[in-house]
Amino acid sequence: MQTSTKNPWSWIPTLYFGQGIPYVVVMSISVIMYKKMGISNTDIALYTSWLYLPWVIKPLWSPFVDMFRTKRFWIVTLQMLIGAALAGVAFTIPLPSFFQITLAVFWLMAFSSATHDIAADGFYMLALEQHQQAAFVGVRSTFYRIAMIMGQGALVYLAGYLETHASSLAMAWSITFFILAGMFFSLAIYHKFILPYPVSDKPIVSDSNHNVLKEFLDTFGSFFKKKDIGIILGFLLLYRFAEAQLVKLIAPFLLDPRVDGGLGLTTQEVGIVYGTVGVIALTLGGLLGGVVIAKRGLKFWLWIMVCVIHLPDAMFIYLSQFQPESFYLIGTAVAIEQFGYGFGFTAYMLFMIMVSEGEHKTAHYAICTGFMALGMMLPGMFSGWLQDQIGYQHFFLWVMASTIPGFIIAAFVKIPEGFGKKKE
Repeated sequence: MQTSTKNPWSWIPTLYFGQGIPYVVVMSISVIMYKKMGISNTDIALYTSWLYLPWVIKPLWSPFVDMFRTKRFWIVTLQMLIGAALAGVAFTIPLPSFFQITLAVFWLMAFSSATHDIAADGFYMLALEQHQQAAFVGVRSTFYRIAMIMGQGALVYLAGYLETHASSLAMAWSITFFILAGMFFSLAIYHKFILPYPVSDKPIVSDSNHNVLKEFLDTFGSFFKKKDIGIILGFLLLYRFAEAQLVKLIAPFLLDPRVDGGLGLTTQEVGIVYGTVGVIALTLGGLLGGVVIAKRGLKFWLWIMVCVIHLPDAMFIYLSQFQPESFYLIGTAVAIEQFGYGFGFTAYMLFMIMVSEGEHKTAHYAICTGFMALGMMLPGMFSGWLQDQIGYQHFFLWVMASTIPGFIIAAFVKIPEGFGKKKE
């Protein structure tokens, strides 16, 4: 096939919008849906945390995406599969055993989404010249964030509207997922015709598979031979130890009635406060974090970012202790915490880039993202049970105590002078 000359603006925004939606569905919308359908916080946190697993083990099968078929084929096929999974959720929500069935479908969706990430990021590098890759990196992240706002904001708001107009909660959420399914089928069809055909987008020939697998094993092993690998793994797993627990309980806390220690917001209000205002604050925090690191470097900003990602968690201590009724006050508190998370998470992203520097940069970065997902998965699994045992007030105090490992491991991290600073 000849390389298409199609404008990157015709496919990059939709490709990364499509990358963001299934992740938001699996990690956030599922939590809100299960909460509204009466599932306990213990079960919600435990079982939805398992959905991180495909992202944890993603580096293990990433070579096979290179070995079989083209990245273009994987993108279109996986988007169709994600659309089918969304439709499957919509069909099974009204069933008596919906929790078990939808979890299985969500796991299929998570696996497809993680594989789609591999194919999409690879296709991006194959379809664009190096200067174009740099020029469109901001477009990628922007449309990924738009997907988060669309998922956690607009779609949750729509579900809340349907809850008051449809015949049942199950019907409201079924309609929401049918809309999502239609969106993804449309994306797949669009990309089938719009995505370019890079000449370098081809599978690795079968007679070299053995060498590819050997190279992969050598590359994987070399990551664990890095200097200070124990500190590296500790930082990847512990930096977000508190946030991993908090993120699973934010939506349930906002939705739970005040008599149960929550704030009693409606689904629509959660879509505005957490899914829209919160995501915008998260995005602004991330953008500011990138700007300031470019000016002074990661070493200068590391401890400031460690403080900024952790200390605003105290906003939820305030919200749980005083249960304010002001919608604007609640929104401000959530925005402060999310802004701090976005700002402080920049240090984590730069740390992964720093650790990945060297001959196997792409593969080692993929391994880092696997440990990043594991660091969110394991604490999230017990967070719901813990909250059910001790209540929201004590749980958010525990979250603040859980920030201590993040401070301790940061003290052992060594950052080269000037890393991340923009060259003059």
